[in-house]
Amino acid sequence: MSPDPDAGTGKADQVPESGSGPAATGPKATVGLDPAQLGLGDMDAAAFRRHGYAVIDWIADYLDGVGELPVLAKVAPGQIRDSLPVAPPVAPEPFETALADLDRVLMPGVTHWNHPAFHAYFAITGSGPGILGEALAAALNVNGMLWRTSPSATELEQLVLDWLRQLLGLPEGPRGIICDTASIATTLALAAAREQADVDVRQRGLTGRSDIPLLCVYTSEQAHSSVEKAAIALGLGRDGVRLIGTDPEFRMDTAALAEAIRADVRRGHRPIAIVPTVGTTSTTSVDPVAATADVRDEVAEELGHPVWLHVDGAYGGMLAVCEEHRWVLDGVDRADSFVTNPHKWLFTPIDCSALFVRDADALPRAFALVAEYLTTDDEDVTDYMDWGIQLGRRFRALKLWLVMRYFGAEGLVARIRHHVDQARRVAAWVDEHPDLEVAAPVPMSTVCFRARPRWLAGADEAALGDLNRRLLAGINATGAAYLSHTVLGDRYVLRLAVGNLRTTDERLDATCALIDRELSALRSR
Repeated sequence: MSPDPDAGTGKADQVPESGSGPAATGPKATVGLDPAQLGLGDMDAAAFRRHGYAVIDWIADYLDGVGELPVLAKVAPGQIRDSLPVAPPVAPEPFETALADLDRVLMPGVTHWNHPAFHAYFAITGSGPGILGEALAAALNVNGMLWRTSPSATELEQLVLDWLRQLLGLPEGPRGIICDTASIATTLALAAAREQADVDVRQRGLTGRSDIPLLCVYTSEQAHSSVEKAAIALGLGRDGVRLIGTDPEFRMDTAALAEAIRADVRRGHRPIAIVPTVGTTSTTSVDPVAATADVRDEVAEELGHPVWLHVDGAYGGMLAVCEEHRWVLDGVDRADSFVTNPHKWLFTPIDCSALFVRDADALPRAFALVAEYLTTDDEDVTDYMDWGIQLGRRFRALKLWLVMRYFGAEGLVARIRHHVDQARRVAAWVDEHPDLEVAAPVPMSTVCFRARPRWLAGADEAALGDLNRRLLAGINATGAAYLSHTVLGDRYVLRLAVGNLRTTDERLDATCALIDRELSALRSR
């Protein structure tokens, strides 16, 4: 990954002051070019093989050495763009030149999610088999909109989703679709809930109508923002989302949920969906899905119409691959839909989000719209274009299939168990530390904690919040680790997420030592 200092493509190299662009003819323009670049076809096989080997070597070196790089990009806003030409090249350029600029220009602006000390948000891994699967999918370049446009893309997607269902210990029955992210999956699920409400939004829309009451969605105040974003996109609005309070462990309060629903019914509003979370974003708390399903059943019977139950297990749902942790999905078998992300905790490169639905016709009822040029005479097939907004669909199932085959169920389970054990080790270290405290339960592999040092005994929350902000900034500024934060009640707390295959116990110990050093430095200052 060492850049070539003579291979730069800065503005002065590529864009003359005249603005006419570099000459496309003459001996200089052809130096280092592949023969195919001077004709009309694609990169030829020999050049592809040569450059491909170089790219694979680059990736292998990167993954092997990513732990030595600063985790967080240290560039100023606009720095990357200003380092590149303002106009595209007129003449072909050697591939090596562009690859050199990857090192010289782009790498300083990359935050390394594959870094073993990336502990912000949710730690993820783009694993080797998944990366190779992504490359193969790009090479095939199929569009899986219809079964006919690539039967393997459709049928492999059906297969790997059923494999995933089995890994999670879910019963037979649910069918699935691979989306890009859980945000889109939740939007599709709530669109199906809106369609189930039987107010003919599909044909008549929501605007200009006085016959539709306020349609309401209920979720925890700890839920991901994607629920409210879905409501915005679907025309329900944030006014249609009810954020339900939580218990001391940050789990949705089902008694408060039932009361909120009944209060809305008294106001003439129409409840259409409830969204509990398995692994909330801030604390990885697990809402009581079975008790939520009980509330759903009770109010649906009182209302005389169904209420959709969508479970957001984007992060935490994957924990159920470990049999001893399958309690996290208790009650999910009663849900209408469920989403979990292999790109979060199943080592599959982003993006790959699995949405399961109990009724396979629910999404087509909301979205199916077949133009004449898309009609086929195929029978007993799934055309995934009918299951959502997208027509064009990437072959995402291929990388998930390779990840499952390479690691096997035993390997996946062992790695996730190790991450849970690592998080518990961190929590135990925090518990024993005289100047730190755990701020939330640790059911998965994310630890919420904060500094509450003896030398600030009696400090109010404002002072503690300021201290912890400075502690987080100091840790991240070192480049040796990257943590994130959240706010729980009035407490500003730090989050340390474990979930990367490259995070060894020794590296995690080094991160804990870094936290300790930065806290000591704050005291000395």
